Amino acid sequence: MKICVVGSTMVDLVTRVSRLPAMGETLAGHSFALGYGGKGGNQAITAAKLGANVALVTRIGGDRFGEGALANYRDHGVDGRYVLQDAQHVTGVATIFVDDAAQNCIVIVPGANDALSAADVGAAAGAIAAADVVVCQLEVPVAAAIAAFRIARGAGVKTIFNPAPAAAVPDEIWRLTDVAVPNETEAALLTGLAVDDDAQAETAARALLARGAGAVILTLGRRGSLVVTPDGRERIIPVTVDAVDSTGAGDAYVGTLAVCLAAGFSLVDAARRANLVAALSVTRAGTQTSFPDFATAEQFVARYNFVLLPAASTLHVV
Repeated sequence: MKICVVGSTMVDLVTRVSRLPAMGETLAGHSFALGYGGKGGNQAITAAKLGANVALVTRIGGDRFGEGALANYRDHGVDGRYVLQDAQHVTGVATIFVDDAAQNCIVIVPGANDALSAADVGAAAGAIAAADVVVCQLEVPVAAAIAAFRIARGAGVKTIFNPAPAAAVPDEIWRLTDVAVPNETEAALLTGLAVDDDAQAETAARALLARGAGAVILTLGRRGSLVVTPDGRERIIPVTVDAVDSTGAGDAYVGTLAVCLAAGFSLVDAARRANLVAALSVTRAGTQTSFPDFATAEQFVARYNFVLLPAASTLHVV
């Protein structure tokens, strides 16, 4: 299973608080931790922890945060050939507040992520064309994502587009997308439609299908997820867990989805497994530290009478 992720690298500065502060309020926190994140990095680390061979195309700063991020990728077995160090920019930073109800708010400073270019992506064309699945998000310039998807489409490689953070994008990216995976907030912003129930969520998903996406999966937090294709829809029922920290759950979902699709599962079966791994991730604090390895994820999904991956899948042991 080969996954190529084109996306962001961030350093996460995480503060835990009893509740999220009001505007202008100073609030004492419980704890602070520094970790590694960014949607691109998170999705790459998820896939690597689950046993996939992962290449990541990203930019980091020529600073200590960047050095730490690169070492973190190497430690997890992510191919670092296309992790580009950029002395002209700082490494991206995400300041994250997590409350006692496991809800969060996040402010990001993109830094070097904003400099990732279509030319950078073109230099990684071999890794993109050799992948089973290519994943992109919107924490890097959309031109980089479009360049990656053009290469992938030309090579017959499946594409997953995580339109986060939500932003207006050229129609071409939807036409190059096999599976779009927005959350409910992003779907509402992208379409201007409410997604308060399944019927509304399906309507919003079909609006994205109309723009050219091959299929849409709406991740709905505690409500599970909804798979919508031109032929119908499938509700993925949520599982009940004791949530500790929801940060990164969407990235755990996308990374797992990519691995399961690369392993040959149908879209619905891949979504079922992604739903379970994302649920497991919220039972742990942190972002990448909350993502399970293959053995842990396999044990968890077995409780629901699933196998995580087919027996014939080729795992990359880090």
